Amino acid sequence: MGSRDGRSSFLRAQARTQRFTLGTPRQFQVTPDGSRVLFLRSESGTDRRNSLWQLEVATGVETKLVDAAELLPGEEDLPAEERARRERARETSGGVVGYATDAACTMAAFSLSGRLYTADLATGATRMLVDAAVVDPRPNPQGTHVAYVADRRLRVVDVATGDDRAVVVEDDPEVSWGLAEFIAAEEMRRVRGYWWSPDGRSLLVERADRTRVPRWSIADPVNPAAPVNTVAYPAAGTTNVDASLAVVSLDGDRVDVSLGDWEYLAAVHWSAGGAPLLTLQTRDQKRLEVHALEVADGSTKQLHVETDPDWVELVPGVPAWTRDGRFVHVGVADDAYRLYVDGTAVTGPELQVRSVVDVGDEVLFSASEADPTQIHVYRTDGGSVRRLSTGDGVHNGSGSVDTAVLSSWSPEYAGIRVSVLSAGGEVGRIASVAVEPGVVPNVQWLELGERGLRAALVLPTGHEPGSGSLPVLLDPYGGPHAQRVLRSRNAMLTPQWLADQGFAVLVVDGRGSPGRGPAWERAMSGDLGDVALADQVDALHAAAERFGELDLGRVAIRGWSFGGYLAAAAVLRRPDVFTAGVAGAPVTDWSLYDTHYTERYLGHPEENPEAYERNSLITDAPSLERSLLIVHGLADDNVFVAHALRLSSELLAAGRAHTFLPLAGATHMTPQAEEVAENLMLTQVRWIKEQLG
Repeated sequence: MGSRDGRSSFLRAQARTQRFTLGTPRQFQVTPDGSRVLFLRSESGTDRRNSLWQLEVATGVETKLVDAAELLPGEEDLPAEERARRERARETSGGVVGYATDAACTMAAFSLSGRLYTADLATGATRMLVDAAVVDPRPNPQGTHVAYVADRRLRVVDVATGDDRAVVVEDDPEVSWGLAEFIAAEEMRRVRGYWWSPDGRSLLVERADRTRVPRWSIADPVNPAAPVNTVAYPAAGTTNVDASLAVVSLDGDRVDVSLGDWEYLAAVHWSAGGAPLLTLQTRDQKRLEVHALEVADGSTKQLHVETDPDWVELVPGVPAWTRDGRFVHVGVADDAYRLYVDGTAVTGPELQVRSVVDVGDEVLFSASEADPTQIHVYRTDGGSVRRLSTGDGVHNGSGSVDTAVLSSWSPEYAGIRVSVLSAGGEVGRIASVAVEPGVVPNVQWLELGERGLRAALVLPTGHEPGSGSLPVLLDPYGGPHAQRVLRSRNAMLTPQWLADQGFAVLVVDGRGSPGRGPAWERAMSGDLGDVALADQVDALHAAAERFGELDLGRVAIRGWSFGGYLAAAAVLRRPDVFTAGVAGAPVTDWSLYDTHYTERYLGHPEENPEAYERNSLITDAPSLERSLLIVHGLADDNVFVAHALRLSSELLAAGRAHTFLPLAGATHMTPQAEEVAENLMLTQVRWIKEQLG
C-alpha cells in the first residue's frame, strides 16, 4: 500500500464498497416461530442495491425473496422526503433499504424508487401496490392494510381492494402527517412518524407543523440556474417544529392527543402489552416523562419521571411493555445506565446499557462492561442477566428475545459474522459477501493518562520499534454520543491506510463518548471544545511517553463533523502542540447548529450566551498561527456550509492564511464517488505532509 497504485487501489475499493460494508446482511426480522430470518443484502461487495432475503434456520438455506435489480433495472428516482430520510439515517445504499412486515411475517411492504410494493413471503410474489412517491410503508399487524406517506400526508391502502385514501385531509403545506421531523430523526433517533394499533384498526399519527421554524437556504453554486433548496432548520435558540398526535381509525374517526407544553416527542411505543407509551422531554432536556395514552379520548397519564441536573439521556428501544404488561425502561443509578423491569433493576452498576433491542416475555439488550471499546448482547432470564455474545469485539443484537441475531465485528477477523441464536446456542449463520479489505491493522489498544482515555495507536505496516521517528496524525471524532475506538478490525482500516502513508495515527475517545457512564458523558456539559481538546492533548502526550517514535514536533489532526470542529480548535487554541489541522464539515459557531443537540450541552443561547461565545471558533480566528485546511460540502443540510464560510471570512479579515476546499454537491456524508473520495483523501495527506515538512 506504499505505492501510488496501492494508495489508489485501497481508497477506490473503500469508496466502491462503501467502506467494505456492501454485501453485509442487515435489518433482520425473525418470524414468530423462529423458523425463518428475513434480512437485506446486496448481491456482492460492490453492488449498492439491496434485495430482501430469507434464511431457513433448520436447513441453513438462503433464498432471495425480492430481487431489487429485477424490479428496477435502472436508476432510482426518490422523492425528496425519502432522500432527506436517508440523509438522516446516513443511508448510502439503494434498492430495498427498508421493509416492514405484518405480525405473522406473511407479507412485507417496501418502497423501491418511490413505488410501494408488497411481497408474499411464502411465494416471493411481488406486487406494486402504489405507483407514487412513497415514504416509509408499513403494513398493519394483520396484513390487511399498508400505511405510507406521500406528499407529506399519511395514506392507507387496502391490500385486497386497492382502495387508497388519505388518513387526514389538511391542505396546509407547512404541516406533515406521519413523518418524523428533522430533530427527531437527526438527534433523538426517532425515525418514524406513525404507529399501527395492535388490532390494526387505527393509527397513532404525528402531526408536525413547521410554520414557525426558521427557513434556511441551500444553493447550488455549481448550477446557478437550479432552484434554491429551502429547508426548515431549528437552530439553537429558535423555534422547533410543533409536534402533536392524533389517533385516527380506518373508519375516519379522529381523536386529538393533548401533549401540553412539552417541547419534544422523543419516543412512542404501542404494543399489545399495554396502552401507547409517549416519551416527552422538556426544552432543556432535564426532565423526561413517560405517559400512557387513553386512545378513546386522547388523555394521558404520567407513568414515569426521569430528571437530571444536566440532561436526561434518551436510550433507544425504551420505554416498552413486556408481553404480560410489565413496564421496561432504562434509568440512571450508581453512575450506570441500568435496565428496569416493573420498577426493579435487573442489571447492576457493572453494565452500561446502551440500547434495548427487543421486549417480549424477556428483554434483549446491548451493553458495555469494564471495557467501553467492546459492546456485547445480553438477555434477561427471570431475574438474572445472561450474555449471549462471546469473544472480544463489537456485537449488535436484533431479531427477538427467543431467536436473536448476533452481528459481530472483531480485531481478529475482517468484516462481519452473523449468527442466529436460540435456546442458548447457535442454530444458524447468515453469509456476508462483502469484499475483504486485505488489510490487517497494526494497532495497539491503549488506556492513556490519568483518565484512562481509550485509544488506538496505529503504526505503519511492518514498523519496528526504534526504527525511526514518525510524525503523528490524530484522527478523532472526539465528541459526545460517538465512538471511534472500537475493538473491530474494520474500524481501523482508514487509520491503517493513513499510517502506511508514513504516520503514527492516534485515535482517541475522550469524555462524552458512550459506554463509560453518565458522569463521563456529563463532563461535556457547558464546554464542548476545551474538554474534548484537553483529552486529545493528554492522550497524545501519554502515548509519546510510552512510544518513543512519536515525534511531538510534527503533529497534525484531521476530523469530520465534530472531529472537524476539534481539528480546527486544535490549531487555533493549541498551536504549541499541533502544526496542521484538516477540519471537515466543522461546526464553527454553535448558534448555527440545531436545538436538541446544541442546547443539551450549552443551554439556550439567550440564557447562557457565554457558553456559546466560549465554544465558538469564530472569535479564535485572529489567533491562527498554524496551518488549517477547511473542507465542507456545499449541500450539507446538517452542518451548513455557513459554518466554514464564516470562519474563513474571519480568518481572511484577520489576515490569517488558510486553505478552503468546497465540495460541490456534497452533503454531510463524505463524498461517495470513487474518484472524489480517493482524491479528497490524497489531497488531505499531501497537504498534511507539506505542512509537517
